[in-house]
Amino acid sequence: MDRFQAMQVFARVVEVNSFTRAADSLGLPRTTVTTIIQNLERHLGVRLLNRTTRRISLTPDGAAYFDHSKRVLADVEETEACFQAAAVKPQGKLRIDVPASVGRLILVPAIAEFRERYPDIELVLGMSDRRVDLVQEAVDCVIRGGELEDSSLVARRIGSFQFVTCAAPSYLERHGMPHTLEDLKSHRALNYFCNRTGRSFSWDFVIDGRVHEVDMTGDMAVNDWSAHLALGLQGFGLIQTARFIALPHLQSGELIEVLPQWRPTILPISLLYPQNRQLSPKVRVFSDWVAELFMRCPLLRGGDGSEGCHDVRKPELLPGAIRAPRRGTPAELEYAI
Repeated sequence: MDRFQAMQVFARVVEVNSFTRAADSLGLPRTTVTTIIQNLERHLGVRLLNRTTRRISLTPDGAAYFDHSKRVLADVEETEACFQAAAVKPQGKLRIDVPASVGRLILVPAIAEFRERYPDIELVLGMSDRRVDLVQEAVDCVIRGGELEDSSLVARRIGSFQFVTCAAPSYLERHGMPHTLEDLKSHRALNYFCNRTGRSFSWDFVIDGRVHEVDMTGDMAVNDWSAHLALGLQGFGLIQTARFIALPHLQSGELIEVLPQWRPTILPISLLYPQNRQLSPKVRVFSDWVAELFMRCPLLRGGDGSEGCHDVRKPELLPGAIRAPRRGTPAELEYAI
């Protein structure tokens, strides 16, 4: 039995939900398709499909085998695509996942450029701040922040984010402007907490090259990137947030930077993908395009925004981005941009 052909036939039967339609699409007799599925079930020692005169359905074992088969078939397709002629344009479905703030304010405004360059790539863009299992969820690549230690993934550093401590004028009018870290003891923080641990992320400042953590008192904490800055704009407390998000509000005076002489630590940003996607043409061109996009923007390389930033626009209603904790577990660092 040709196990690879059997896997292809089985996957096609499931996709079209018919032995007859699968046979037609594969150019095989229906009896051959039936025999291949029967031999596959006999070889595996499990029943993959429930059959009636009207319909077919997957058994639990069949559903598991189908998921694995799709990944294997996709890997073979990707490998073959790597050795196609250079003139062939990258094509096919590309699934990516990025933090919501990065997607909304960096990728989406520039995505037309990517589509113009690579019209044959079907882009599926997920924007979330949750942990994504690239293999199990069949995601081709993700953009994440922090020091990443997952050795099963290939990481490409594409830039870094600088953060800023700031507050709304209304808050500073009520509580005054802090001038030292000691002054922060009398101020209120609008904190951000981690979904998985429930802990608020610590605040830090770089002084003479050393990172100093500060325990901030606060009577409000959120776990949503847009609400975090929106509440800061309303004067609920001091916030530390990504500078590329806060910049329009700093320029307009809606936010005022606090303790500018001591900035929070910079967050590295990386594009990650499974090792078996390393040679994929569509992943490669997306990786190159994102790195180029970040390089065109000094602010996304850790600058202060004085040189301007391509396509970084002011959000309409609930602007903001949450910073990754500078201390904590690698998982917290990775998924809390």
